[in-house]
Amino acid sequence: MSKVEEFEELRPLLFSIAYRMLGSVGEAEDAVQETWLRFDGSTTRPTSTKAFLSATVTRISIDVLRSARVRREEYVGPWLPEPLLTDPYQDPARSAELADSVSMAALLLLERLSPLERSVFVLREVFGFGFDEVAATVGRSEAACRQLQVRARRHMEAGRPRFEADRREREELATRFFYALREGDVDGLRDLLAADVSMVGDGGGKAPQLARAVSGAENVARLLASVFPHMARIDVTFEPHEVNGRPGAVFRDRDGKVLHILALEMLDGRIQTIRSVINPDKLGHLGPVADAWAVDREVKRARRQAR
Repeated sequence: MSKVEEFEELRPLLFSIAYRMLGSVGEAEDAVQETWLRFDGSTTRPTSTKAFLSATVTRISIDVLRSARVRREEYVGPWLPEPLLTDPYQDPARSAELADSVSMAALLLLERLSPLERSVFVLREVFGFGFDEVAATVGRSEAACRQLQVRARRHMEAGRPRFEADRREREELATRFFYALREGDVDGLRDLLAADVSMVGDGGGKAPQLARAVSGAENVARLLASVFPHMARIDVTFEPHEVNGRPGAVFRDRDGKVLHILALEMLDGRIQTIRSVINPDKLGHLGPVADAWAVDREVKRARRQAR
């Protein structure tokens, strides 16, 4: 195989590692491209191309993470990962780990880890790399990497819900939720929400968003029912779609441009968290992006006219 063929075969794995490290599609793609440049520029062929490329993209991601910390501390409003509709890397032997690790909830938990803890957890727990490979990648001893893994796993397990809904239950609950959302059915929405449900939006200061996180079934149900029917009146549509391995939807304006992404997290038969990504910088990889400010103005006019 040529260098290009070897790299392209491994590209899905490299992107999936980088995305879990960075929570950003754009930054992950940049990390993969930089990995290719380093591989293409090397004069010797590594013993294991997979090990070399995985290590390279992880080290690049660690450097990006360290510089991103300051940017995220200065971020306007809540920060959420860039939505991923399809994970390009598929491995039946690790499908459960892959699906769980790409959810928005998991990515937000990963944000709490140090760059080294995050890299060890991703490589070892998610992708099943040996401790010798992990140690060579992060430049630590195997014993040190085992300690990093223990700390990372402890942080991750402490933040995870104890009884998460299975896939079928999630899909059924999402179907009922989006039907009630389309109808503006406050009672129907309330019945599907956990008592302590929270809704958070990420506009990054570049698009209209919730002024603060909204919590409680009554508050969230009334907010949703007061907004989405009016969005439908100005021809905003949505299509249910898996977002980061969980039920969600892609919302589009009348011209078919991406307006925002909604992602749901379920627990004990109820919707526990609703996350909305409307920052245009985080949606460009999904296609042309709508003018969210213009849509917001139209929605407000529609609400006034309906009174």
